[in-house]
This record gives sequence, C-alpha cells and structure tokens, in this order.
Amino acid sequence: MSFNTISVIGLGYIGLPTAAVFASRKKKVIGVDVNQHAVDTINKGEIHIVEPELDIVVHAAVTEGYLHATTQPEPADAYLIAVPTPFYHDETGSSHKADLSYIEAASKAIAPVLQAGNLVVLESTSPVGATEQMAAWLAEARPDLTFPQTHGEDSDIRIAHCPERVLPGHVIRELVENDRVIGGMTPKCSQAAKALYKIFVEGECVITNARTAEMAKLTENSFRDVNIAFANELSVICDKLDINVWELIALANRHPRVNILQPGAGVGGHCIAVDPWFIVDSCPEEAKLIHTARLVNDGKPQWVLEQIRKQLDAVHCTHPAKTRSDITVACLGIAFKPDIDDLRESPALGIAQQVATLGCKVQIVEPNIEALPAKLQADNVSLAPLHQALTQADVVCVLVKHKPFIEHADQVRESKHLVDAVGLLG
Repeated sequence: MSFNTISVIGLGYIGLPTAAVFASRKKKVIGVDVNQHAVDTINKGEIHIVEPELDIVVHAAVTEGYLHATTQPEPADAYLIAVPTPFYHDETGSSHKADLSYIEAASKAIAPVLQAGNLVVLESTSPVGATEQMAAWLAEARPDLTFPQTHGEDSDIRIAHCPERVLPGHVIRELVENDRVIGGMTPKCSQAAKALYKIFVEGECVITNARTAEMAKLTENSFRDVNIAFANELSVICDKLDINVWELIALANRHPRVNILQPGAGVGGHCIAVDPWFIVDSCPEEAKLIHTARLVNDGKPQWVLEQIRKQLDAVHCTHPAKTRSDITVACLGIAFKPDIDDLRESPALGIAQQVATLGCKVQIVEPNIEALPAKLQADNVSLAPLHQALTQADVVCVLVKHKPFIEHADQVRESKHLVDAVGLLG
C-alpha cells in the first residue's frame, strides 16, 4: 500500500510527535484535534506541550508544508487514532473501567471520510477487545463499506492496533528507534500497518494479532507497576525500621541478578498508573498481584502526605506561636515524572492538592509549567521559583526529581524540615 496522506487523530503527547515524524519523512500529514488552541499553535509551527526536540521537528514540518492541523478530519490513506483512554469508577466505586468514549468519538469523526482501501490504526492504550470495538463503531457508521470482522481479508478497510511505547522526554528518538508491536485484525491488516510504520520506524515491526498487541502494552506497563510497587513498599518498611531505603537499594543492587527500582511519591502518567487496571477489570479474580501492586502505588501518596504532616507538627513544636496559616510548605515538582510538564495522574499533583487543604501556605515549584493547573487555583497556593521557596518555606517536600532540583541539592539539604519522597538526597 502507498501512504501519501496520513491523518493523526489526537495531537497530544503521542499524536503530535507521531504526526511530526511522519511529516519529517516528507509525507503529507493531517493532524486532527478538538482543541482549537492546539490546532492554531501547531499551524504556527509551534507546540503546546513540552517534549525535547519536538519543537524543531514540528516547526520544520509545518514550514515545509508537510504538516497541518485541523479540528475536522479530512480524507487520507491511513488514520492513526491517538486519543486518551482514561479509566472511570463503576457505580459501586470498586472497579476501574476503561473509558472508550474518546475512541468512539474519533471513530465517528473519521467515518464520513473513510474510503475503500484505507487503513485505520488504534494507537491508544486500550483494554483487550478495544480494536474490535472500534471496528464495530466504524462499521455501524459506514454500512456501505466492509470491515475485517465480517469480510476478513477481503474487507474494504484495514484495521490494526499498534500501541505506543515511548518514554516522555525521549519521544522523538524512541518513536524512531524502538521496536513496534503491530496487531492487525487479519494478516493483511497487519502487513498494511507494518508498511505504514516502516516509513519512519528503524526498530523491528513485530506482527501479531490485535488482542495480543493490546495485551502486550498492558503487560509492559503492569510489569513496571509491579516492580515500582516493590520499591515503594520497601521504602515504607524501611522508614518503619529506621533504615535508609536509598542506601539499602544501592547495596542490594550490587547483587548481579538484582535490579530494584527507585521509590517515589507514587505512580502517575497516562500509562503505568492506568493500564494495569484494564487487566484487573477484565480478569479480577486472576489478576491478584497486579491488583495489589496498584493498591500499593496508589497508597504511596497518602503515606508521603503523612510524612508532611509530621514535619508540620515538628514546626509547631519548635515554634508554638505559629498558626497553621503562618507555615509555608514548598512542594518541589507536580509533574508525574522528571523534566516534563505532563500532570496526568500525577501523584505529586495530588499530594500538593492535599497539602493545600491543611491550612498552610503552599509554594509550588514546577520549572516546566508557566501557570498553576485549575486543581491548584487557591488563595493559599502560588507558583514560586526554587530559590524563593527554599528561602521562605518552613517545610520542603521533594516530590519529583527534576534536574534543577538535583543541581541545587545542597541548598535543598539545608532545609530543617524536609520530606524527600524521591531520593534526591539519597
């Protein structure tokens, strides 16, 4: 198949870099997003998110005429759907279910412009069966076309799943270098999707079926989640036993077959904090370890908050005349991981929100954002530079290991009341 025009639906942290990389290979790319600000920004050759090197690639692609953004889908040879798949709680509040409404909306948006011979690839991380569900929505909207679920290899439209597997902060490089798992609904669907990705992917494109491709991404992130949970649980145990967890892990990792990860304030982001729940929801009786790991990691922010409360109590003991409103707490970092601006499912953001409810003044130090998110818009919360926070704060909480914090670790260390949730000083 030839792909002269490629459409990417969803211009966020994955969609925009993917669109830009395709455009860098001299392919005409139509980026689609419901966010008018994002569309306008991209069409000026600028970006609305923080990702190293992305601004250069987008600027070149737009300037050279290979990339343009719009709010309405246009005809193309291939469509890549890269929209969010968050989870929601069911009516009992006990289960985490995948919200496929964004995929459904994207499917219905592209359906009117689909033509026989087109390829549709779902990139959104999804529960097993989501690609088939997308195909069903497309077939319902376009009864004049045939789809793999009813016509197999002879279908008018090819459908496949190819999950993204990149590291924020290194997306441009990893999009090109990483292997990709491609799962078509039929072998011909898989081959078509492989031909599409080989336009820019230098890694291997490994073919499987759609369900296995969906499960592969969930498995990768669940593996990470379980291992992070071990480190987070270890940090809580070590605190109770008066052991430096950072030293302990460094010593244990000297074993040739041990590689314990680093504890943190929790687990956030659009993948590791979400994807394991899709497995748990599909197989609740069988996914015992995966479920427990989720509970451990989701519980870590509350443990960090308790350490902050202890430091607040210590300040009151040292300065009994101070009221809670007289005390300033500095929260260093609210992104879900170091050196990016992504706040999705961020445990640090959740901790900062809880600190703000304790009655103290809160200074947020987040070098990757220019304004506080809506969740932190309050009279007692402000965005502050690092030097100001370290000078004025009674309690300092290191919640994300950003490079600027590492560079000023000695100043952070001087704080009398310090909670280091990420081992900045470890």
